[in-house]
Amino acid sequence: MEFNIALIPGDGIGPEIVAGAVTVLKAVEKKFGHKFNFTETYMGGCAIDKYGEPLPQETVDICKSSDSVLLGAVGGPKWDGAPKRPEAGLLGIRKALGLYSNLRPSILKPQLKDASPLKDEKLKNGLDVMVVRELTGGIYFGNREKAEDGSWASDEERYSVEEVKRIGKIAFDTAMLRNKRLVSVDKANVLESSRLWRRTMTELAAEYPEVELSHMYVDNAAMQLAINPAQFDVIVTSNIFGDILSDLSSAIAGSIGMLPSASLGATKCGMYEPIHGSAPDIAGMDIANPIATIVSAAMMLEMSFGLSEEAKAINTAVDKVLDMNYRTADIMSEGMIKTGCKKMAELIAENL
Repeated sequence: MEFNIALIPGDGIGPEIVAGAVTVLKAVEKKFGHKFNFTETYMGGCAIDKYGEPLPQETVDICKSSDSVLLGAVGGPKWDGAPKRPEAGLLGIRKALGLYSNLRPSILKPQLKDASPLKDEKLKNGLDVMVVRELTGGIYFGNREKAEDGSWASDEERYSVEEVKRIGKIAFDTAMLRNKRLVSVDKANVLESSRLWRRTMTELAAEYPEVELSHMYVDNAAMQLAINPAQFDVIVTSNIFGDILSDLSSAIAGSIGMLPSASLGATKCGMYEPIHGSAPDIAGMDIANPIATIVSAAMMLEMSFGLSEEAKAINTAVDKVLDMNYRTADIMSEGMIKTGCKKMAELIAENL
């Protein structure tokens, strides 16, 4: 089978980790007889440097004509004073591709249990949480205002019933494939938008009688993730709350460098990326962890291309390499074998 993949390496460590994922995908090509056509393009700070824009139209066109997109990371202090920030490219491409849902699994691998900041007793039942985050609405896309003298600023949090309903369907469908438990996180005791969110989720639950729906305020949800993460199966929440909670759940899992994400819409074309940032302080040093990007590529194979066996092979290879005690700097512990970004990707490809 043949697939067209748009590559957006981006900024900082982005080019290194995307290169690592390509190494593994080429091994998949060889093992399973597929053909992946890669087209590299620009977004973020590097696009500002080259085109003066964080999201050139050429990049949008390439992504739209591809079967899916693999992204590294964007941003960095270099562009803090730019009229348009690199992150605007990320928001723009999500909008352009209609990617309204973001799925972020947080799974604690047994090999990395010591890397979690939580005590053993809180992890005795394991950790396997899927955060479903609404991606194209809410405060990140609301109207923004500020006083000319800088004395005040405001950002609008706005959701429609239809926006909540479509992300809710993704979350309920995801729960049906897992343990049929869904927690909807909001701030309905304060925010009108959250009251609409809660009401819509409650109404939608009637279409999924097998799924146990509960509601939780976002501050309590953050506390509960730290106290007893095993109580969660699927979490669905708004753009800003999902941004925060998914980072928290990833930290509990031991390293932000291990976890993937998928951004999806109404079609099979998705955008897949690690949940971590561009880490410009370690860029070019060959010490970044490519695993989150590699398993993001595995999610792409399964969710967009329907290649479940190939995705499983990648994840199994990752486990094999971890069982062999190879570690990048962020997950290094006593007695392990320290390795770099490029070598880690090569080891995973070899163990496919």
